Amino acid sequence: SYAYVAPALLLVGAVVYGGIAYNAYVSTRRWNGIAPTSEPVGLENYVLALTDPVVLAAYRHVAVFAVLTIGTQMLLGLALALLLSRESRLNPLYTAVLFLPVVMAPAAVASAFRQLLTPDGPVNRVLDTIGLDAFRNAWLADPSYALVTLAVINIWHWTGLSFVLYQAALTQIDPNQIEAAQIDGASVWRTIGSVVVPQLRNTHVTLVVLGIIGSLKTFDLVFLTTGGGPARATEFPATYIYQQTVERFNAGYGATLSMLLLAAAVVVTLAQRAPGWLRRAR
Repeated sequence: SYAYVAPALLLVGAVVYGGIAYNAYVSTRRWNGIAPTSEPVGLENYVLALTDPVVLAAYRHVAVFAVLTIGTQMLLGLALALLLSRESRLNPLYTAVLFLPVVMAPAAVASAFRQLLTPDGPVNRVLDTIGLDAFRNAWLADPSYALVTLAVINIWHWTGLSFVLYQAALTQIDPNQIEAAQIDGASVWRTIGSVVVPQLRNTHVTLVVLGIIGSLKTFDLVFLTTGGGPARATEFPATYIYQQTVERFNAGYGATLSMLLLAAAVVVTLAQRAPGWLRRAR
């Protein structure tokens, strides 16, 4: 059996873990990514990263972005799944339409919304038409609104994934439990809150973990809409890594930022698995 899995293990070991090991090595060097030689600096890059105000701001932006997007996507996804839980011949069509944004390329989504949200774009023109011109804004160019605007775009893009996962999870709930609750006089909201939602715990956890890790590595949406601006109001760890490594030729420091990002993702994953380990230990 080991012979069958050996090719996959070798590939993962060489590409993934080999890449991580090499990145860890580069993070202890001062190197521009081009020169054939580099200078060892020990943990100097890590000390610099942990005191870099841009790094701290980037992770703060990720935290706000994750809070705004994950909860909203879960709530909307569950609501849509419940609305379409009744049998209908149009359900496959509704499912396809709701899931369509998920399969769209992030580059296409970012480019489209960048055009829609320009100061003289369709969104502001619609606001003018319906008499809400007071709400006109340079949505992606205003530091006060840029991060929230990115969160709205992300919600539109990924809510379909939450919807599909919740839709699948709802099919695993025993209908007799819902029927029993209704016979006992439970209202629709009480049934959903006391019977349905608790049984979707594994889906909740999965979406939270995927959402946090997805937020940590968000790059294309930010890079193609705001580029981390204005005034670094939407700077994310991945965009800062790109700036340091590619634009500023600071590969050693970029590798350090990458290792910190990996550490953050590992911590999130371990935190998600910890309750299960504790239950088995007991």
